[in-house]
Amino acid sequence: MTAAHDLWPALLADLGDPGVLWQLLALVVCGTAGWLLSRALMKRFNAQQRAWHVALDSFQRVLTPLLTLCLLAIANQVLARWQNVALLRVAIPLTLSYLLIRVVFYLLRKAFARDGRVGGILMAFEQTFAIIVWSGLAIYITGLWPDFILYLEQTTLPIGRHRESLMVILQALLSVGATLVVALWAASLLEQRLMKLDGMHSSLRAVLARVGRAVLILIAVLISLSLVGIDLTVLSVFGGALGVGLGLGLQKLVSSYVSGFVVLLERSLAIGDVVSVDKYSGQIVKINTRYTVLKGGDGSESIIPNEMLVSLPVQNLCLTDRNARISCVFMVEHGVDLDALFAAIRPVVAEVPRVLAQPAPTAMLNRMAPDGLEIDVGFWIADPENGRAPVVSAVNLALLSLLRRHGLRLASTLPREPSVPDQTHKSLITKELSGNSA
Repeated sequence: MTAAHDLWPALLADLGDPGVLWQLLALVVCGTAGWLLSRALMKRFNAQQRAWHVALDSFQRVLTPLLTLCLLAIANQVLARWQNVALLRVAIPLTLSYLLIRVVFYLLRKAFARDGRVGGILMAFEQTFAIIVWSGLAIYITGLWPDFILYLEQTTLPIGRHRESLMVILQALLSVGATLVVALWAASLLEQRLMKLDGMHSSLRAVLARVGRAVLILIAVLISLSLVGIDLTVLSVFGGALGVGLGLGLQKLVSSYVSGFVVLLERSLAIGDVVSVDKYSGQIVKINTRYTVLKGGDGSESIIPNEMLVSLPVQNLCLTDRNARISCVFMVEHGVDLDALFAAIRPVVAEVPRVLAQPAPTAMLNRMAPDGLEIDVGFWIADPENGRAPVVSAVNLALLSLLRRHGLRLASTLPREPSVPDQTHKSLITKELSGNSA
C-alpha cells in the first residue's frame, strides 16, 4: 500500500507502465456504470412515486459519484493483487472530493433554495467550499497533507483565556456547520412532506412544519456544542438572560410569535383566504411564525404582524364559505317596466364567467329617487381570491349591453337646479337678514 506522501511519485511511475491501461479502463467502466446505475435507480424511484421520493428529488448528481466511488474502491482492491494502482488511488480521493461537494450543494439548495432560485450569497459560499475541497485534495495528492495537519495542530489562536489550535477551531466550525445544514435539510424535507398531506388542514401543516424546523435546529445546536466540547450547562445562564430580555424589550416580537401559533392552531386563517385587517386586504399567500403576507389585487404585498390578526377584527371571506356576494348598482329613468327588466337581468348576469348559478343572481329596487330608480344587481362568486374588479366589470358590460338592446337609458345623477319655491324662500330669508342688520 502506497503512503499518502508517496502517492504523487507512484502516480508518475505508473504513467510509464503499460499496466496503466487497465487502470484507465477501470476508470472508464466505473464512471459509466455509476452514471447508468444512478440513472436507472432514479427512473425507478420516479416511476414508483414512493413516500420518500421527495428526498431523492434531484439526487442523481449525488448518486452518480457515490456509486462511482464504490465501484472504484472495488476495482482498486481487485487490480491491486496483480499490479500497482496509483492512478486508481488518485481517482478515489478525487471522486470522494467531488461527492463531498455534491452532497453539500444538494443539502444547501434543499435547505435555502427550495424554489429553485440560487442567491448570490449561496452561490459564493458554494464556490468557496469547492475551492477549499479541491485545494485540500491537491495538498493530499502532492504529499503535503501530513505537514499541513501538523501545521494546523501546532498553530494556536487566543480564544478568551485559552489558546486553541487551528485544527480544533476548524473541527468545531465543520461540526456546527454540518449539523445545522443537515437539520435545515431535514426541516425542508419535513415541510415538503407535510404540505403534500391533503387530509390535514393547511394551518396545522404549517404549524407542524414551523415547530419541526425549530426542534431540529435546536437539536443540531445541542449536538454541535457537544461535539465541540462545550458544557451544555452554560446554556442555563443564557436562558436566564434571554428570559429577562424577552420580558423587558421583546414583548411585541414574542407576541407576534405566539399569535402566529395561535392563528395556525385555531385554524381561523389559512393560506388562500381573502381577508381584510385594519386598512389592509388581500389573499393570504404565506403564514410565517412572526408575520403573515397578504397579496392585494394590484399585486402589492403587505406584511402583517401576527399580533394584529389576534388583537384586531379580521374579515375573512373564506372562513366557512368561500362564496362572496357582489353587487352592481345603476339608476334608470322612471316609467321602466321593472318586472320585465328584472326578468331580463338575471339570465344575462348568470352567463358572465365566474358568476355562480346558485345562489342565482338577483335584481332589486334599491331606492326611488327624483332622478330615477336605483337598481341593485347582486350575484355570487366562488373565487374571491382572483379579485372582484374583473367580474364586476364583466357584469357591468353585460348590463350596459342589455339596456342598449332594450332602448333603456340610464338616469342622470347630476344635482338638480333648485325649484322656484326654494328660490323664493331663499330671497325672503335674504331680505329678513338685511332688515335685521339695518
